[in-house]
Amino acid sequence: MTAKTGTGGAERAPWSRRLAAMAALVVLVANVVYLTVEAFHRWWVLLLSTVSLATAVVAAWYVLSRRGTVRAVAAAVGVAALVVFVVVVLTSQSLRVLIVGFVLGAVSSAAAGWALHRPSGPADVPASGRPAKARHPVLIMNLKSGGGKADQFDLVDRCRERGIEPVVLRPGDDLEGLAEDAVERGADVLGMAGGDGSQALVASVASRHGVPFVVVPAGTRNHFALDLGLDRSDVVGALDGFDDGVDTVVDLAEVNGRIFVNNASLGVYAEVVASANYRDAKVQTAAAMLPDILGPGATPLDLRFTLPSGEEATTAQLVLVSNNQYELTHLRGAGTRARLDDGVLGIVSVLIGGAEEPESAVPQGPGGGRRFGSWKEWTATEFEVRSSGPVEIGVDGEALVLDPPLRFRVHPRALTVRLPRSAMGRSPAARVLRVASASTLVALWRTALGRQVTAWTA
Repeated sequence: MTAKTGTGGAERAPWSRRLAAMAALVVLVANVVYLTVEAFHRWWVLLLSTVSLATAVVAAWYVLSRRGTVRAVAAAVGVAALVVFVVVVLTSQSLRVLIVGFVLGAVSSAAAGWALHRPSGPADVPASGRPAKARHPVLIMNLKSGGGKADQFDLVDRCRERGIEPVVLRPGDDLEGLAEDAVERGADVLGMAGGDGSQALVASVASRHGVPFVVVPAGTRNHFALDLGLDRSDVVGALDGFDDGVDTVVDLAEVNGRIFVNNASLGVYAEVVASANYRDAKVQTAAAMLPDILGPGATPLDLRFTLPSGEEATTAQLVLVSNNQYELTHLRGAGTRARLDDGVLGIVSVLIGGAEEPESAVPQGPGGGRRFGSWKEWTATEFEVRSSGPVEIGVDGEALVLDPPLRFRVHPRALTVRLPRSAMGRSPAARVLRVASASTLVALWRTALGRQVTAWTA
């Protein structure tokens, strides 16, 4: 999350926010000085901890890409390297340094958050008034999704109590067909209680017909609901979107005509998920397959695409295409999206040179995922992956096989989502505050001086 500075549409910063901005800047500087001095006096600790962590990462690569004795030795080396790291941290009193640095960072972030406060909840949603009450609301539900959440929360009865028509997905039913039938019968608000793959199919129908869509988080992970700001634990509360909702407009993404709300994955993940044994034994299946995909004798995956530099990539271990960009560099908010209406695809490709080059898996400095030696990350409105044969792909967690070329594109503002007023929050990524970013520092400085600063923009 960054901040914009300017004069239009902003109020002069009050003294409470000015003081918070000053505190954020002072504590940030103090933290940088403290950590720099400690690193200078404890250079050997920094060296040993860096080497031990790098060794652990390389060992992990061998564990993933080898079998038998080599895997066992790599696992032992990895454990030993982690033990060395822990011992170095504890015996050198570096734990105290880490705790102090963390506390100072938290104080700076909290002060900055107050100084540049952006309220959460309905104010974040670009809605104009209360939408008209649905005349014929319909909720389609998958009773088996998420371990049977729809049954656990008696969604059928809860719908009938609220005047919502429940439609239960039975084995062998065509989900998209059920959604189309509901619209043909007059549904003016359409909802889905199920996982993200089901959400995407019903959302595509709602988008085609211009019908508002209600997300009920009755799946296993419910990533789409999380990024919309819904409380994933409040399954019944999501029904409030039908009768006390507020509309927001979000993007949808597509690959070869298949709509997705979260992401599509090609490469290692897609091949493992496509295995018939994956559902029943995830870890064992991955451990058995990864050496064939990543090991020195592995045949490079036939995935060809154009990098943002114009260079043609001829293979990759992973290609992830998402509906808007994921936060991948901060632990807080990791794996979520700050916005769903930026009108872009988030694209990530990973190519580790091979087991003979495991050092390319080691982070090349601060910044997390964006700085891996073979990590590419960018945005686009369209993207194409070419191959000589059918491509295995995971689309919102569903394993599919598609004929090449795979053409991805984003559909800006394609779906109106009706969110319950009582349950609206914000995506974890939308709450990430990069205190040390240039734009945030400028915003804090201007606030400390009492100048005008516009609201946060994710």
